Amino acid sequence: MLSWDQLETLCESCGKCPLCDGRKKVVLGKGNRNADLMFVGEGPGRDEDTTGVPFVGKAGQLLDRILEAAGINSDDIYIGNIVKCRPPNNRIPTPQEAKVCLPYLRNQVYLIKPKIIVCLGATAAKYIIDTNIRITRDRGQWHQRKGYWLMATYHPAALLRDVSKKRPAWEDFKNIARKLNELNTEG
Repeated sequence: MLSWDQLETLCESCGKCPLCDGRKKVVLGKGNRNADLMFVGEGPGRDEDTTGVPFVGKAGQLLDRILEAAGINSDDIYIGNIVKCRPPNNRIPTPQEAKVCLPYLRNQVYLIKPKIIVCLGATAAKYIIDTNIRITRDRGQWHQRKGYWLMATYHPAALLRDVSKKRPAWEDFKNIARKLNELNTEG
């Protein structure tokens, strides 16, 4: 596995898929590199591509408000994405794009060693939890794999498009906060 500096350098020079051709900035991730709680989204949007920082647009602002309401300190989390470059028109990353980027995410997980990984949306859940996952059916369920607790919930952008998803997502975030507290109490 690579160090943070090596990983950043490798991602900055990556040309393994066509997404590199349209990127302004690589969006590796942000947050506490020793976090017990890691969130993974799909990929950068326009604002993220411009700034090089994930979840800075409206969806990121909503995520910040949800975390605060759930009592999760945003300084204690890390946020990354399946792909590190913006797909054109914010489309879903292709399987090939995800495949070449997933080793970078796995390296991030290795370096961070979170206790919990939360997949924000169906795309992240598909590549991390199960290729057959259905976000509406399977969100909020805990999975344990390789020493990590995993859960999928709605992406904050989905909550902005469909307010009926806000209540179930809120229940998921309360559940995440409880699990985090439980794991930190255990040691």
